[in-house]
Amino acid sequence: GSGQVAMYAGLQELGVANGEDLKETLTNCTEPLKAIEQFQTENGVLLPSLQSALPFLDLHGTPRLEFHQSVFDELREKLLERVSAIALEGKLEERYKKLEDLLEKSFSLVKMPSIQPVVMCVMKHLPKVPEKKLKLVMADKDLYKACAVEVKRQIWQDNQALFGDEVSPLLKQYILEKENILFSNDISVLHNFFSPSPKTRRQGEVVQKLTQMIGRNVKLYDMVLQFLRTLFLRTRNVHYCTLRAELLMSLHDLEINEISNVDPCHKFTWCLDACIREKFVDNKRARELQGFLDGVKKGQEQVLGDLSMILCDPFAINTLALSTIRHLQDLVGQDTLPRESPDLLLLLRMLSLGQGAWDMIDSQVFKEPKMEAELITRFLPMLMSFVVDDHTYNVDQKLPSEEKGPIPYPSSIPEAFTKFLQENRIACEIGLYYILHITKQRNKNAFLRLLPALVETFSDLAFSDIFLHLLTGNLTLLGDEFALEEFCTSLFDGFFLTACSRKENVHRHVLRLLLHLHHKVAPAKLESLQKALEPTKQ
Repeated sequence: GSGQVAMYAGLQELGVANGEDLKETLTNCTEPLKAIEQFQTENGVLLPSLQSALPFLDLHGTPRLEFHQSVFDELREKLLERVSAIALEGKLEERYKKLEDLLEKSFSLVKMPSIQPVVMCVMKHLPKVPEKKLKLVMADKDLYKACAVEVKRQIWQDNQALFGDEVSPLLKQYILEKENILFSNDISVLHNFFSPSPKTRRQGEVVQKLTQMIGRNVKLYDMVLQFLRTLFLRTRNVHYCTLRAELLMSLHDLEINEISNVDPCHKFTWCLDACIREKFVDNKRARELQGFLDGVKKGQEQVLGDLSMILCDPFAINTLALSTIRHLQDLVGQDTLPRESPDLLLLLRMLSLGQGAWDMIDSQVFKEPKMEAELITRFLPMLMSFVVDDHTYNVDQKLPSEEKGPIPYPSSIPEAFTKFLQENRIACEIGLYYILHITKQRNKNAFLRLLPALVETFSDLAFSDIFLHLLTGNLTLLGDEFALEEFCTSLFDGFFLTACSRKENVHRHVLRLLLHLHHKVAPAKLESLQKALEPTKQ
């Protein structure tokens, strides 16, 4: 059958007899037994000492095939070892010349399952497999599948479409994994989306596979970055920015300097990676990061596109935003204004660069976004005044109350705050992180005061998955408040339910929260929520 043909594919070209030759011999001869004996002698293992030994094996009932097979397997192992050894010994030109000769001799047998591993091994050790051979491998699905990643890299680097087909399912898997974490049913303030360290994240399956596929090949690395940029532009999905940073740092971990040294973002990403690990930008690293940004030379502005993508990674934004909130609290204690703090201004500069990534890559205009003065002179002082309100209120609670009774918590919010959250992206991001901060502190009063400002925010950021994932986690700390009608009405009717019908993701996050806290919610409220959350007919 055709299987038989494949088994002996290519032998004839080498002048080695195969099954077809034996058939022909037997069809055209008068004494078949003599002919078989002669064929065996001509094509057997040519070792004089074997002539007497073979009949001895026959006596023991060992079939000749079994004997030849074991000799063959033994020889193949030796040959594989030898090929790997040749690849390491002698002068470079000589060893590659030897391997190329071997490939020339053996390639015609590449379809023979028994010989294929040897041919593949030879190609694997050749830094440049001849173009003609690569084309033959590429044209044959089974051969392509069977060849080592070292050979595939040589094929991929000149075939972007083929490489794209290999990478694409991995990128899809990566995005899916991120979304599964954001929507996971385990809601906790301790284990959230941002808990795993950068080192742990880089051990993920997709990053490891991509790292393996790229090897030390700068061209393939550049192709992957191009895919990530294109997908980020097409989808605005920020997880592609995370992968961009993780991939660079994965190559950094393996000390693949051929690549990390030519990526202009390497040192910046390395420094930022350390900040992300600590979830804080300390002064020393702040200086370093600023040095990189100030060091972008005339004519090299394009690197800002790459840096902005690194800064747009949610893990970077998270670190910058948390650091900003910490700085603001420190400034309240030091009686200093935001505009007098160079560290704070640098954090804002990096936040702007990260938040402006999509626009920069889309427009191909590589310059740092302008910082709005109002953000620094009006919005941040307003946040600081909220911190002061909390201090004042807490002190008031401890003072012996006069006849006029306790001072109520300020309930109104400045109109300007709501307007900033609607119109200014950076203000909105920092405002949302401030709300996460007070929720984590179990500050119910401050939370209920600012919550109404979240119904309408810049590009609906308050209904984005990352924010809702973090908010639901932090709300578990206010679990006991869910028994109170007023709290539930503010949170659900006043915030979540305003978006549930138009945003499927908000619906999912509310269900996650209720799955976790339903036993705390007053029964009547739970019932009305279940009605409100029933899927629509569509």
